[in-house]
Amino acid sequence: MGAWPTNPPRNAEGDRPAQGRREGEAAFLPVTASDAPTPAGGYSQAVRLINPSEILFVSGQVPVDLDGKTPADFAGQCRLVWRNVVAQLRAGGFGLDDIAKVTTYLANRDDAEENGAIRREILGERAPALTVIIATIFDPAWLLEIEVVAAKGVS
Repeated sequence: MGAWPTNPPRNAEGDRPAQGRREGEAAFLPVTASDAPTPAGGYSQAVRLINPSEILFVSGQVPVDLDGKTPADFAGQCRLVWRNVVAQLRAGGFGLDDIAKVTTYLANRDDAEENGAIRREILGERAPALTVIIATIFDPAWLLEIEVVAAKGVS
């Protein structure tokens, strides 16, 4: 599993460098440059991966359940998409702690705040790199799609 440090110290340049980790473990280090804006909303401006030995690319997950049904409301769709993300991570031998990057495609800018709240609820203190894009989604009934990149060290 990856290791997300809690508030790692900054180096002399103001950046957040690597800190201790177990041998063979991938470390996810939030990087915030001292000469760029700090992130707001539970994500990292950049993530440095130390010692990754496995990487999993999860294709965009959509709000469709095993019966082919899609919830009508945004919150229901968002939680279902995250359930599908977790299922793909688990199938690949990964978990939420291993996520390095999240890309979210929203059909409506008005859902951005609720999307962020649900993401923070699911990810907790984890702060992967994040991109949110407002776009037309493949199926008009889908209000979002989420893809992730996960990494972990030698097990």
